[in-house]
Amino acid sequence: MDEIKQKIALFIDADNAPASKFEKVLSEVAKYGLVTIRKAYGNWKSPTLKGWEELLHEYAIQPIQQYDLTKGKNASDIAMVIDAMDIMYTKEIDVMCFISSDSDFTPMVTRALAEGKVVLGFGERKTPSPFVNACSKFLYLDAPETEEAEKEPKPKNLKSDAKLINLLRQAIEATEDDEGWAALGPVGSNISNRTSFDCRNYGFKNLSSLFKEVDLFEL
Repeated sequence: MDEIKQKIALFIDADNAPASKFEKVLSEVAKYGLVTIRKAYGNWKSPTLKGWEELLHEYAIQPIQQYDLTKGKNASDIAMVIDAMDIMYTKEIDVMCFISSDSDFTPMVTRALAEGKVVLGFGERKTPSPFVNACSKFLYLDAPETEEAEKEPKPKNLKSDAKLINLLRQAIEATEDDEGWAALGPVGSNISNRTSFDCRNYGFKNLSSLFKEVDLFEL
């Protein structure tokens, strides 16, 4: 299927996502296709959702009311999962997008992947790793903007990030030629096929910039 024609369903956990970053989400999602379903879940009587409420009409988002059934908890999570499951099996959807910093949606993401869907995740850095890692791609909404990051000193602890270094090294080994060289394109594709990694979460525009900062590989 032509990528630009892919249909996307967007689910917003308004209780656990920043409304101020919604344009950033739409900009990223637009790379994958057309958003045909947009739903936001939460207790719309709560003043904490005022930011999202102001976006509903502007972006044609359907609000789904969920009252707080128990103090400190809300029913939005289960309602969102039920709707997502229903849409996944009854609508022609290619990409499912979840905006939340809550790990409760991890089983839903896993199921969607098993059904052959691309799953995009968006949330803050407090998002538990199981949800982040389960997505096809996950972008931190509170990650430093690449334009701003370029003006500031880059983080100096990348070399000590064993998980990151192992990921880069394994991708190189999987795509290198007989002389030990690997092209950035295949390296990036290998990483994307294995994890939700995105170099922008580290403050870099592209993989090349990140490799230069790591400074452990010959370019």
